[in-house]
Amino acid sequence: MTQRLALKDRDLFWPPADELTEATERIRARLGDWPPTHAPWRICLTAPDAPNGGDLIVIADAQQHREQVARWLVQGAGVIEAAQNTATLHLGGETYRLEGHLADDWIAALAAFLDCGFDPHDALVLALAWRDGDETRADDAFPADLARFPRLAGLPAAPAQAFARCPDRLGLYPVLPTAEWVERVLSFGVKTVQLRRKSAEPAAELKREIARCVAVGRAHDAQVFINDHWQAALDAGAYGVHLGQEDVHTADLSALAAAGMRLGLSTHGYYEILRALHFRPSYIALGAVFPTTTKVMPTAPQGLRRLARYVRLLDGVVPLVAIGGIDLQVLPDVLATGVGCAAVVRAVTQAADPAAAVSALQLGFTR
Repeated sequence: MTQRLALKDRDLFWPPADELTEATERIRARLGDWPPTHAPWRICLTAPDAPNGGDLIVIADAQQHREQVARWLVQGAGVIEAAQNTATLHLGGETYRLEGHLADDWIAALAAFLDCGFDPHDALVLALAWRDGDETRADDAFPADLARFPRLAGLPAAPAQAFARCPDRLGLYPVLPTAEWVERVLSFGVKTVQLRRKSAEPAAELKREIARCVAVGRAHDAQVFINDHWQAALDAGAYGVHLGQEDVHTADLSALAAAGMRLGLSTHGYYEILRALHFRPSYIALGAVFPTTTKVMPTAPQGLRRLARYVRLLDGVVPLVAIGGIDLQVLPDVLATGVGCAAVVRAVTQAADPAAAVSALQLGFTR
């Protein structure tokens, strides 16, 4: 018997809609156990008199309501344009354009995924991956068929050729601050590392650091990725680069792909995963899994439940890297999701005995 959730006492829709609430309950009951969300969202099927920062206002054509839309956005609300096989979310100064199937129950599905705690752009992706009746076909109806997911419109063109492949399971992946650290960790037998230098420094010094990392990587037959500095990595003949979502607008991806370099892309949810897949990278990083102090994160921690869902969706499609707050204590839980690689930072660089820390972490991949 389908479990029913107590959503009727919540302000899910404007105007109130009992049938939509009941459909949301049916769908939400088959999506699994998620921590309750405290986000003040509400889906508005007609414009409310006074929008609030949690409102998502569904309309058919933003051009016909241009002045109203501008006012709603200034007031902190989001606007979803929904037409045949397309849905566009305007929220927080960003526009998310999706092309795909709009089920009859897509609004109820959107509400259910919002209730699971997903941000509106990720919840909308999942709503477009929903099919009417999915909640009746399995106890776990969470979307897991990539072929059903929407296509993102308006993206920069991908390189003509896909990026070169890297091993499907990269294993332990230390992210290190200097060439000296790269040399040290590779001497411990690690086969995949990343140089991540975030401090400002002269270009000549940066190039020397990258060239030094490339050389030691070749000496150890290891895969050395360079974070961010794609041009210097390209000039040095690096094995690969790791870029953030924003970097695909500025990096010469075609030149990197043509040179046979590998590309890793950071993601923080379903929308960014689809965006990364568009560029056919060598691997996709999923994070931050846990809270981290090594960098300022644009999103809340993903957690193990989401990581497991991402792995289920993408396993066999592209190599995956879990990143963010991972240490020896949580590594078994991370690997239990099925992910084949875990990136670590402080677990190595702040260890009292880095060699022993690396040995213990590597042992975790063999259990």
